[in-house]
Amino acid sequence: MDTNEHDHVIEVTDLRRVYGGGFEAVRGITFSVRRGEVFALLGTNGAGKTSTVELLEGLARPAGGRVRVLGHDPFAERAAVRPRVGVMLQEGGFPSELTVAETARMWAGCVSGARPPREVLALVGLEPRAGVRVKQLSGGERRRLDLATALLGRPEVLFLDEPTTGLDAEGRGETWESVRALRDAGTTVLLTTHYLEEAEDLADRLAILHQGRIAATGTPAEVTAAQPSRISFELPRDHFVGDLPPLAEPGVCGHEVDGRSVRLRTRELQRAAAGLLAWAAEAGVELRRLDVRSASLEEAFLEIARGAADGGTRDASGSSEAMSDSFAADQERVA
Repeated sequence: MDTNEHDHVIEVTDLRRVYGGGFEAVRGITFSVRRGEVFALLGTNGAGKTSTVELLEGLARPAGGRVRVLGHDPFAERAAVRPRVGVMLQEGGFPSELTVAETARMWAGCVSGARPPREVLALVGLEPRAGVRVKQLSGGERRRLDLATALLGRPEVLFLDEPTTGLDAEGRGETWESVRALRDAGTTVLLTTHYLEEAEDLADRLAILHQGRIAATGTPAEVTAAQPSRISFELPRDHFVGDLPPLAEPGVCGHEVDGRSVRLRTRELQRAAAGLLAWAAEAGVELRRLDVRSASLEEAFLEIARGAADGGTRDASGSSEAMSDSFAADQERVA
């Protein structure tokens, strides 16, 4: 057993996956997941999320690199790994004529040391629906049943593939609470999701995949901080961009102009906003539609989705994309 199991229950090093015809879906990625944390794997369509998770689950052999789950190769040592992990797939494929309780009992019969089915149904809020046939469940309720069966074996590592797809806001919130409770109890969770709010709220750390490589990794705050904040406003008709003060000094690193609307990008939001507002007050200028906001995980994700990432791993503590335009140089332009 790997001595690092006590610190990192998932270790991925230069992992690669190649499909027939030579298509390389996973192109040498490296990351690790610590015991008792929630790690989110995000990515654009075709980025390699599912291909990566299938390798972690031991469903295929890597074309190259190394993967360890709980200190073992999940493909070659499947018997040592499988009883200790839980997997929630995007679709469970349960027999439609069975009731919720019957489905839970059936799956419990396939799991060593399974917890009582009623207990897991209560965990996911399905105990009142125990007598309902699977075919009569809503899409969100089926997702809860997927989660219940993944929890039957008291897993040390839990793989959640799009866990809240089909859930309403209340159901999504309840699932988030379940995931937090599992993490607090020591379960390591790796999830994929298309809901960036979900990743930002749940994940201790995350990685964003793009074209089979990791484009950004770190805590949600670190990944977000790699993007500039923004200030947007609309100038009065008798004022122009050239009338603004030299805001490059308080940290404005770029801008965009669309008619009367101006959007500034800055890595020092408080200084830039204070400088702008001080100028407006002194000049007696009303900045209409003023909007001041920090960067978001969504903005970081969209920047990568546009192809801004260079294909290599970018630690969020490092620099993000270069800003090519200079605010000071463009101040002479008339809005």
